[in-house]
Amino acid sequence: MIRYTSTTTGGGGGKGNVTPVGNWTPPACWYEPRSAEEFSKYVETMYEETVNTPGQHSYAKASVGMFRDEYKDGKYKNYNLDEKDEGNWWVAVRDEDRWTEPEAQLCDKQPFWVENGAAPPVENAVTPRVLAELAYNRIQLPTTEVTLAPEATTKVNLPTWAWLDKARFKEVSVTAALNVGGLNIQATTVAKPVSLKLEPGTPDAETYPASGECTINDDGSIGEPYAKGKADRNPPCGIRYLRSSGDGTFRLQATVTWEITWTGTGNPNPTQLPNGTFGNDQDITVQEIQSVNR
Repeated sequence: MIRYTSTTTGGGGGKGNVTPVGNWTPPACWYEPRSAEEFSKYVETMYEETVNTPGQHSYAKASVGMFRDEYKDGKYKNYNLDEKDEGNWWVAVRDEDRWTEPEAQLCDKQPFWVENGAAPPVENAVTPRVLAELAYNRIQLPTTEVTLAPEATTKVNLPTWAWLDKARFKEVSVTAALNVGGLNIQATTVAKPVSLKLEPGTPDAETYPASGECTINDDGSIGEPYAKGKADRNPPCGIRYLRSSGDGTFRLQATVTWEITWTGTGNPNPTQLPNGTFGNDQDITVQEIQSVNR
């Protein structure tokens, strides 16, 4: 079985899964090895649970019986336990969170035996890169709640400064490892924050910079905290609303883009995977500046 280890440095509060940029997604299914002992135990346990479950449909019992016979007394003999040191069983595995997706049904080959040193004759057989892609799917990133000045409530035409503390946004990594029989491989996928995208929640606003994409600073922070004496300056990262939000609020969307790379068995140099994003919305109240006539 694949084992996952996560390392998160920095961040607090809520977390969520990274979303790949573009139409790429990690594998929804793959093939991985099982030792003869593991496979025989799995099949026998499944068989016993199915046939001994009260009210179980006869079709299910017949199906699991046929499956068991194939590997115990049919094409294979006693799960190849007499050859346990000469190879492994390879079985289809589906991502538990995506098992209903069409992509998860592509790994439909029945368990098959592969001798040590031979390549499994299927696509999506687990490799260090496949491990890296599966680790990608398990990256948990910190919520993207930017600090604003003014906070929550701002004024029309008043520049609102936005920034992220460097302590909250550091590298996040997940390592996936598989050690079965003669196969011992691993991969570590690392996510590094590179920019913050601000979307004001209304077309009646301007962003700083104009693209709304605030790049990361050398110290790992994004943007610049507001301080006294900066009122006449435009923020390096921020928003200027051009109209009031009235009795409601605008939904400011703040999304961090993360650069994602992997290293692993046979691949010591960081190799690019698709960038990922993660963000959330914040309510912003924008008020008219009140003038007093004397």
